[in-house]
Amino acid sequence: MKDGCLRDANVTRYSRQDALRILHLHTRQIASWERAGLISPTEQYSFEELGQLRTLRDLQSSAAKARTRITAESIRASVEAMQRAAGLRNPLSEASAVRRGSRLTFRHHGALLDPLTQQLVFDFDALSSPRLEIVHGDEQKMANPSQRVADVQEMFLRAVQMEENPATVSHAIELYEVILSVQPEHAPALINLGTIHYNMRQFTQAEKLYRHATKADPEYALAFFDLGNVLDEMQQLTEAIVAYQKAVALVPQYADAHYNLALAYERQGHRRRALRHWLTYVRLDPVGPWASHAKDQARKIMKSEKLSIVSRRGRLVRAG
Repeated sequence: MKDGCLRDANVTRYSRQDALRILHLHTRQIASWERAGLISPTEQYSFEELGQLRTLRDLQSSAAKARTRITAESIRASVEAMQRAAGLRNPLSEASAVRRGSRLTFRHHGALLDPLTQQLVFDFDALSSPRLEIVHGDEQKMANPSQRVADVQEMFLRAVQMEENPATVSHAIELYEVILSVQPEHAPALINLGTIHYNMRQFTQAEKLYRHATKADPEYALAFFDLGNVLDEMQQLTEAIVAYQKAVALVPQYADAHYNLALAYERQGHRRRALRHWLTYVRLDPVGPWASHAKDQARKIMKSEKLSIVSRRGRLVRAG
């Protein structure tokens, strides 16, 4: 069964699917930022790059709420101007980006700068914006739980960072619980907290959180994928298959969901149903040990079932 983010000895790398889950993004959003040159095309992101994606998402979200438009090209021009004006390597992560109408300014060293005009801008937001206060210590909690206008997303990214370190996982749990006390339908927090319980083999609690996430956001494919994983662990294979089916129905290119669905079908003895998903997985992710296993399984099924496949040129080929 496949799940989890990619790690090496020194740095945690988040897959594209992790980024979509954590930041609640759509694939087309990331693709548009790649085309505009705001981010480099990649399938793996560092924590810093995750923060950059979050900034881009928040800028476009605030513009949409204000019924104004800020284009990716406009953001790129401002980023490049800020690099020249302030000597920053990555203004989106090293300074605080602030949308002002259809323009982008940056708060840096206590001043708000329009990099295109190189003029200082009066910073109204610095005087009036509500602040999120977190008490740092043995417990992570919100100083004022009734302050629902607090920056929950900032807390979320901090919790993501904490859960990568075994020494601070307990703090991550507490921080996710604070987020859910403020926003009970925060699907990414539900999923991440569920995954912590899943990794601790607390499957009943994980299932509860994953199910809540599927109801909070019925279009969130990862919630159904994770629900399928925990149901599989609980030996509820029929329900796991339903969850995996929902995940691939929402995102047909979800390779890992096809892989796990193929495994589940094979365990039920439905080899022909499994074949479709083995072949889909190979098409979506053709390189690596998982792909090799999927190819081997597909060959075995086609050989044992005496199936025929059609080549790209339309020629009928008898397997085995």
